[in-house]
Amino acid sequence: MSRFLLVSLNIDAILQEPTISRRRQRLKGMTDGLGLGGVYGETLSRVESQGGAKSKLGMAALMWISYSERPLKVDELCHALGVEIGSADLDSDNAPSIGTLLSCCQGLVSVHKESSTVRLIHSSLQEYLRAHPHLFDRPHATMAETCLSYLNSHQVHALSPCPPSDFRDTPFLEYSSLYWGMHAKLDLSDYAKRLALKLFDPYGRHISTKILLSASKQRPFHVTFSIISHFSSLHCASFFGIINMVASLVEVDGCDINQTDCTGSTPLVWAALNGHEGVVKILLGRDDINPDQRGMYGRTPLWCAAFYGHVEVVKMLLGRDDIAPDTPDGSNRTPLLCAAENDDEEVVKLLLGRKDVDPDKRGIYDRTPLWSAAFYGREGVVKMLLERGDVNPDKSDINRRTPLWGAAENGNEGVVRILLGRDGVNPDEPDIYGQTPLWGAVEYGHEGVVKILLERDDVNPGKSNIYGQTVLSRATSAGYGEMITLLQPPGHDPTTTSFPSPLSTTHISHCFLTEKQPISVCRSEGGGCSSGLRSRLSANPLHAFSRVVRSGFVGFCLVLCIGVGCALFQFSRGSQM
Repeated sequence: MSRFLLVSLNIDAILQEPTISRRRQRLKGMTDGLGLGGVYGETLSRVESQGGAKSKLGMAALMWISYSERPLKVDELCHALGVEIGSADLDSDNAPSIGTLLSCCQGLVSVHKESSTVRLIHSSLQEYLRAHPHLFDRPHATMAETCLSYLNSHQVHALSPCPPSDFRDTPFLEYSSLYWGMHAKLDLSDYAKRLALKLFDPYGRHISTKILLSASKQRPFHVTFSIISHFSSLHCASFFGIINMVASLVEVDGCDINQTDCTGSTPLVWAALNGHEGVVKILLGRDDINPDQRGMYGRTPLWCAAFYGHVEVVKMLLGRDDIAPDTPDGSNRTPLLCAAENDDEEVVKLLLGRKDVDPDKRGIYDRTPLWSAAFYGREGVVKMLLERGDVNPDKSDINRRTPLWGAAENGNEGVVRILLGRDGVNPDEPDIYGQTPLWGAVEYGHEGVVKILLERDDVNPGKSNIYGQTVLSRATSAGYGEMITLLQPPGHDPTTTSFPSPLSTTHISHCFLTEKQPISVCRSEGGGCSSGLRSRLSANPLHAFSRVVRSGFVGFCLVLCIGVGCALFQFSRGSQM
């Protein structure tokens, strides 16, 4: 790719020369062997040599494309370049056309057709521009000033606080609302600070507030317009992590550092949530701070930091004596459970180091941190928890499913082996439906886990659940060919699958309603079918048949209950109704 790019740029350079003689000179000069970096340098020199507005526009476009927080769409970039910093009015006629913009960039920029975003022609150009910071004067400060000027304009101030379904009339509004603070955090100029304070004056009622909150990590939540003004300047600065602004705002008379906003969150919650260590340090340094105040969904600052893996913030909060590190959120999930679930071993280690953290505490659905780690296959966390003497490796959840059950259900072979190596783990423990970990593995087609469990002498593959089903019948109805072979006892006829007697209506209806290969139910060894089975099948035979028809099948299983016995004959699947 770089070779073709080098040739392309060199050809463009040749064609820029006005006469044949100068083109020959340019071609001869290329024999000096300039690499891609040299060609980029020469092309940028051509951009700057255009002079006047064209040079300024070309370099500004390259700055925006190179330093933007996400790829910019054509309209977004053109309108950003049309903003006059500090102007109270937006002039759409000042936005350049995409054709003019591409021309001013001298081939270094292209438009991606599918996404309609403007991009540099190659990732190596991005590296080159970042390696030569002198090309742009304080790019992030300039971009923050541009975004804030856009948001402070009369046209944007006049908009309703409710964001539109699209941003066709204000194409730069979304980017400005979501990213001005990120640019300001990286480089806050004095002028950007003044523009931000101007925005903060009516910020709670500004459309950018709703856009920002609607896109935050804690979505979905409802923003109540009647109290949206509670999202203050301190909340916003803490959200973005703008240290200088937070330091100034907390010193303002009447500042309520623990005030909750329209989402129920405090400034500290937002700072912890987004991992802004500097802001967290400033807020924790205040005597009037409540470091354990719950925010949205009942989540404390520590919960937010633990969930999103902000290790340094977790350390700062755990260094306090006035927090409860085992406080669950509104869904009954503790910080430890979240860290275990998210495979954040460093945060798990920090929390396990606290005496006031219960490593075996039940959370949502009665699941422990070990249960969640096992279910999601977090082998490192599972090992850390099992090293504790106060963690029960076989503690079940609300459905009486053990950590081994959860690991087997999700196909986590490594965790299954770890748990099977522990004393006190019953590999054949049934849940409330009488289904063992082997059933969970079969149900979701995890053949590797099935093999591991069948290696055990204390796993009974013939055990039935409360409906009379076995793992073999489940594998057969699901059409798991290889698994059927694994589960069949020695000497079993592979053309038939025997169900336990008495046969349950669950088996019959499953045969009717699945599209898997038909199965046969052999005559029970004792001969005949039980009176209980006969009564269940004869209670409403037309109902079962009608379900088959509604499901679109003509082929069906016919149950014959005739005196001495019953047999289920299989018919091939017919055409769809």
